[in-house]
Amino acid sequence: MPEPGSRPTSRTRRRGVPVLMAAVVAAALLPGATTASAAPADAAGGQTQPGAHPESFGGSHAPRDLDNRGGAAAPNARQRSLAGKVDGAVRWNALGTPHALTATDGPLASGLDADPETAARQYLVRNQELFGLDEAAVAGLERLLVKSIGSGAVVTLRQRFGDLPAGYDGLVSIAVSNGNVVNVSSSLSRNTGTPQPAAISADQAYAVALADAGLTADKVASRDIRQVAVPVPDAAPRAAWEVTLISSDTEHPTAFTTFVDGIRSEVLVREDLVDFDSENPNWAVFPATPPSSTKPGRDARVIWCLTWERGCERTVRDPNSGQAWDVDLATGEPTYTAQGNAANTVVSWGGGTPAVPMTASPTRDYVYPFSDPWRTSKCDPAVFAGETDNDADAAIANLFAMHNRMHDWTYRLGFDEAAWNLQAVNLSPDGLGGDAEQGRAQQGALSGNRNNANQSTPRDGLPPSTNMYLWQPAAGGPYPPCVDGDYDMTVIGHEYMHAVTNRMIGGPNSGISGHQGGAMGESWGDLMGAEYLYQHNLRNPGKTPFITGAYVTGNTESGIRNYDLSRSPLNYSDIGYNVAGPAVHADGEIWGATNFRVRSALVKRYGQGSPSRQLDCANGKVAVDKCPGNRRWTQLVFDSYLLQAASSVSMIDMRDNMLAADQLRFGGANQDIIWNAFATSGLGRDAVTNGAADTDPTPSFASPHARNVTVTLRADGESRTAPIRLYLGEYEARAVPVADTDPATPLPDTFEVVPNTKFSFVAVAPGFGHTRFSKEFRSGWGRGGDKPQTLELELDRNLASSASGAAVSGDGVNTERVVDDTEATNWASLDGVAGKQVTVDLAGDRPQTVRRVNVSAFLRPTITTDPDPTSQNALSALRSFAVLACDATRVDCTVDANYRRVYTSRSDAFPGGAYRAYSRDLNLRSFDIPRTVATHLRLQVRSSQCTGGPHYAGEQDNDPATTTDCSTASPARDQVRIAEFQVFGS
Repeated sequence: MPEPGSRPTSRTRRRGVPVLMAAVVAAALLPGATTASAAPADAAGGQTQPGAHPESFGGSHAPRDLDNRGGAAAPNARQRSLAGKVDGAVRWNALGTPHALTATDGPLASGLDADPETAARQYLVRNQELFGLDEAAVAGLERLLVKSIGSGAVVTLRQRFGDLPAGYDGLVSIAVSNGNVVNVSSSLSRNTGTPQPAAISADQAYAVALADAGLTADKVASRDIRQVAVPVPDAAPRAAWEVTLISSDTEHPTAFTTFVDGIRSEVLVREDLVDFDSENPNWAVFPATPPSSTKPGRDARVIWCLTWERGCERTVRDPNSGQAWDVDLATGEPTYTAQGNAANTVVSWGGGTPAVPMTASPTRDYVYPFSDPWRTSKCDPAVFAGETDNDADAAIANLFAMHNRMHDWTYRLGFDEAAWNLQAVNLSPDGLGGDAEQGRAQQGALSGNRNNANQSTPRDGLPPSTNMYLWQPAAGGPYPPCVDGDYDMTVIGHEYMHAVTNRMIGGPNSGISGHQGGAMGESWGDLMGAEYLYQHNLRNPGKTPFITGAYVTGNTESGIRNYDLSRSPLNYSDIGYNVAGPAVHADGEIWGATNFRVRSALVKRYGQGSPSRQLDCANGKVAVDKCPGNRRWTQLVFDSYLLQAASSVSMIDMRDNMLAADQLRFGGANQDIIWNAFATSGLGRDAVTNGAADTDPTPSFASPHARNVTVTLRADGESRTAPIRLYLGEYEARAVPVADTDPATPLPDTFEVVPNTKFSFVAVAPGFGHTRFSKEFRSGWGRGGDKPQTLELELDRNLASSASGAAVSGDGVNTERVVDDTEATNWASLDGVAGKQVTVDLAGDRPQTVRRVNVSAFLRPTITTDPDPTSQNALSALRSFAVLACDATRVDCTVDANYRRVYTSRSDAFPGGAYRAYSRDLNLRSFDIPRTVATHLRLQVRSSQCTGGPHYAGEQDNDPATTTDCSTASPARDQVRIAEFQVFGS
């Protein structure tokens, strides 16, 4: 660290002593991260990076988790019999014991001891046949956590196998309230035997883990090895070496925890730890983001300080120690830089340069010059060699302050030492210290890494880290403004929440796993990044307070995501809806929409509160049961984390945990509105999932606290014999229908919904295309509940459907898929855009009168064996089109000159948007056209998102090493895709 008072020059800074910061469970904020370089962008819209995993823009980095334990241990007949007697829902884990038990009417057990831990152990003893643990095994469970939640508590216990603790799985979390058990989450193994001693050494296990990670020893910055036991299905537990590896490449973080079989020297389980955001010291900060109305380069920062003085807007201090953020609690002395008990922050430009600390301030005035050179120069790399150092010190100070704010806020919500939080020194005997957040400002700036943020979180006691990046437009990729992510608190808060959830869920040593778990991890980041600002009366530049990344993306409508959290139509049936298929970021929006509905219900019941009340509640000055509804919701979310014992977690698991948390925290006072909000979101009473990896779960829109309406779907008119599929929501491709009229499928023609709620629907049938509508089912009292209702659908014939007899021809590949009545497939032209066309010989043996067309620009997951094997970049989707008509009874329709243009769409028929094209922009749309009599209709491309979108056109920066114009510099310039062309007579 420089001596107090010294300021390194630019050259000195780049030659400073490297600051070692361990990486690890890292969660990327968004999938469209790019490297700004002269190399051509890949078809996905990003740049191919060494060691990186390219993914389609708008898609998702898939965690490289691995579980080689094989199969699943089925519960035995006795366990199933006992489960049938449980007054609640039971789900099973792969180790042959209950994964979750949730009470549906009253507690799971009562009459237990008043002490929570004693009650939890009593419960397991009383149910030893169900869990497969005898009394001795229960007594041998290791206490990990006993934490009060309202009038109840959560108790987390861990199995030991012989002398070894369970390293992966082997946990149970039991929610106890006044001698009652209300919820159980478990990854316990019923096989409690002693493992055979390990036959390989730690060094041998390290070699196995290195090879599995694709690393060499010289590429490892940090390693941690210890011996544990790993339970396996239907076999004795295995002695294993738990090896945590963190690569030295901080620009492309790689980190794994690998469990190596101590006998077979094979990988049992691998967890990918990278999820792809003076005496009175004072800090100059942007509390939310730089104001969007401020001219670039103008300093609009405010001052935060330890003790109020003139010019200080907010006082801040560690709620645990009461000390200033820059104090080293091991010595009690200030560090005079961005290093403290909760965070240690540096600038990390990469490109062969070391990470460098902030310039020390002997007066503890962390008010560094801010001229915003990256923004004002429009991404000119010359700023790194200039005297401003690209405002590196200001960026470090801001990131350090925001990490401390997140630490302080989440501490009051329960992310403390006992819950394995991030601190260099723990002041209580709970948890392990030595793991303050390691912040890297302007990560990879000299290497061209852009448009991302990620968080890495290893087990308790090992330091986590976060990378914040610069943002810059990229040809065929995302198109953000030239800004520094270190100033966007929605992004910083998002990333910090990955550390919170990966520590609090599944115990201190494992992170979240499973597709639904990863999706919720992304969602909690968005939700709490926004909620932190809301509770502190701060605003991001979005149109509402509930938008992630409006500053870094320049999109104030929805930021990084497809939807504003507070205006999302998504529900549980939509998992996998995104243009490129299942993706944790897009599917996380489903959990975000669901939670916002729960939040809204609690706000409706308990009020919004004044700004001062919000602030007092956020600072812990008011008990949560006296706070507005949004603060109560936030507390329930944090409480729910500790109720989850298994790392593999589904949305249904977390629904049940939130309901159990309400029973512990508020005595179950909100079961009705929470259940109803979940039901509105498809996570109702009868929702079913086949585990956390399930991307096609069964939704339910019925609530146990509502007079649900039973609806019978009926087909009528010309479509009366059609097998109609009914989707509740905005999407059809990859979504799960709620009912159909096809007797050959197991799906019934009836479904239940909560009453008096307006739902959106999509009805689809072969030969009839898509029909969108909204409907509210009003409650109507009958015997035993609401009267059954009938939903009669008379669909219009799709004259362009192959199922109706239409035929299609044209340019490109997969022409037949544009007339197959589903958005799950698409047509593509891979060698040009404008003028490319498909022609449909309409159904029937005579001219048809046409008045309306449906068109979809939706994409699909890439299939390498398909005639269209290229990655489906969202900017290759259709943007504008024309419809041409021909009547074969009058002219020869094989001659192009005989087609006349009858309709020209707006230039933004599929609008795209600032930053990127969003799924909501590409979904099927209806267009009324002039009355047209024809035997053939031709859909002709005018532009794609790439060639016609003004947000993606032209040179948008001053970086000589990059190009930004999509229509000339991206492979997407020659590609266009259309999912559906449907034609109707009315």
